Amino acid sequence: MAAGSAAPQNLFAADNKADGMNYAPVGKPNAVVKPGEFVFAAAHLDHGHINGMSNGLTEAGATLKWVFDPDEKKTKAFREKYPQARVARSLDEILSDPEVHLVASAAVTSERGPLGCRIMEAGKDYFSDKAPFTTLEQLAQSKAVVARTGRKHMVYFGERLHNESAMYATDLVQQGVIGRVVQVTSLAPHRLSAATRPAWFFQRAKYGGILCDIGSHQFEQFLAYTGATDATVTQALIGNFANPNYPELEDYGEASLVGNTGASNYVRVDWYTPDSLATWGDGRTFILGTKGFIELRKYIDIARDTTGNHVYLANEKGVAHIPVEGKVGYRFFGEFILDCLNRTEKAMTQAHAFKSAELALLAQNAAKRLTA
Repeated sequence: MAAGSAAPQNLFAADNKADGMNYAPVGKPNAVVKPGEFVFAAAHLDHGHINGMSNGLTEAGATLKWVFDPDEKKTKAFREKYPQARVARSLDEILSDPEVHLVASAAVTSERGPLGCRIMEAGKDYFSDKAPFTTLEQLAQSKAVVARTGRKHMVYFGERLHNESAMYATDLVQQGVIGRVVQVTSLAPHRLSAATRPAWFFQRAKYGGILCDIGSHQFEQFLAYTGATDATVTQALIGNFANPNYPELEDYGEASLVGNTGASNYVRVDWYTPDSLATWGDGRTFILGTKGFIELRKYIDIARDTTGNHVYLANEKGVAHIPVEGKVGYRFFGEFILDCLNRTEKAMTQAHAFKSAELALLAQNAAKRLTA
């Protein structure tokens, strides 16, 4: 059964599929601007997602001019992947460059909100790794700066925006293929790889908690698939069952929401992916509609196929397994670049990005702990 509207693009395989922290999908270049028309910088490289963010932007035609991090080892490693980036002496050097439209950052989670405010106050748009905030106060501050400056604070919700099956499902839902969406279930296991994680990753005040961190992806997907613009947290739970050596780590979380469309949401996140799995997590999303349902096996079809991006669809017309790896691409990045240039909101609205972050914070704050 044919479904969806995206045209095949024959993408290359994703990099670092076994390592979630450094997972950086690579796609076929699909430029929406000419060289030099949209210039960006990468600053504060504390999480490997900066590579995926940079890949998406450069493949869409953005020109990467600068990189900055206080740690020279990080800038050196970054320039091995992106030799075109010049090393800035400071963030101020980037912010004072009139050619720079956007600053992308994967700073320590607790520092992302304040950093973004500084960047936007300097007249640049801001592209943050998820989660963009660790407190509601940071969210409020960023909202105020966006309102005052007119700049954008966009967020890298990569589990939808940088996943072909998830973006394909976005099209299916919008086309009404399964009718009105009434429930979304997201299962998002991740591999911990504790030995390769920085110290801040295990400090609750710095990473924000598991529902704030991994959960932010899932709440964004719920809003996207249901069309909800707000939701209420009905239950949230967290725990540390397997990592007593890291007492501030939460290695398990779950939450339930009800959106203002009437649709409900269940999210489960964890750090338990076994080393035997060929990918960092068997991420799955289940979307239930009034006329059918969709299941996404995003990164692997366990014990059958090590490739990802499997879409399973059942509706009134029939059932289908639709493998979309290499056939959809990553349109968000090109749309976002054009949004920055044209001051539009096609890729994602600011309200949607902020509401996704808010729901993650509210769920985290409401969570009851299951373990001592």
